[in-house]
Amino acid sequence: MFAFLWLMLVKSAPLVYAALGGVLCERSGVLNIGLEGMIAIGAFSGVAISFATGSAILGAIGGVASGALLGAILGLAATRFRVEQIVAGTGINLIALGGSAYGLVVVFGQPGASKEVNALGPTGEIAMVCLALALAGLLHVFLFWTRPGLHVRACGENPRAADVAGINPLRVRFWATTAGGAFAALGGVFLAMAELDLYSDGMSAGRGFIALAAVIFGRWNPLGAAAAALFFGAFEALQFTLQRTGIPVEFMQALPYVAALIALAGFAGRARAPAADGVPYRR
Repeated sequence: MFAFLWLMLVKSAPLVYAALGGVLCERSGVLNIGLEGMIAIGAFSGVAISFATGSAILGAIGGVASGALLGAILGLAATRFRVEQIVAGTGINLIALGGSAYGLVVVFGQPGASKEVNALGPTGEIAMVCLALALAGLLHVFLFWTRPGLHVRACGENPRAADVAGINPLRVRFWATTAGGAFAALGGVFLAMAELDLYSDGMSAGRGFIALAAVIFGRWNPLGAAAAALFFGAFEALQFTLQRTGIPVEFMQALPYVAALIALAGFAGRARAPAADGVPYRR
């Protein structure tokens, strides 16, 4: 039982990080479809920098920074240039996934997967699982108990009223999206440098989209999104536990995605997004 619970936490951690990034972005009014790409770029950049420097810590920092950079690009596209946010997020995904695949050839001289690098190891894995759970609580406190958090939520609900009250919605949305990108990239760093010690093409495996489902299922609340990510992670852990029963592997691998679809089908209609989520704002 303990082994299953730990496996559930390990499989949930990348989803928790990405879901928290999604909550922060969408609470500020920016729809972040690019979580999948941010996970991928965090994983690849972390491994590439660890390979270049020999330092797992520098690799992890670099992975988070690359996610923040993608978040900043999405933030600029959504605020300064008012690009349609679904299009911008899709572009982020395509650039990150394609760029990572190309980067494998450039950095490691081989497609498919990188070489093994210095990673965070078992201690790093435990620390990052604990950090994911702690960040869910800290982000909840930030959004619902602090003045800057109130500003973020105001920009996601009514940016015009926030502007009249002296808050700059464009600035708030940009920084929330940048931080959201860093959160999502932490999920990629966990996958590549805590759970494993390499990057493989397609490693994100749709986790960004499952994280988006967790955001909705969790009602755009950090604790709710983290709980939903744990729920989806439990199904991913279950596929490893039930593999010995003879059930087809393909069916087991589809379990987390089926769970996400069922949850959304039964819940999405009753959830209410922030009123200005995905709506560009012009001052």
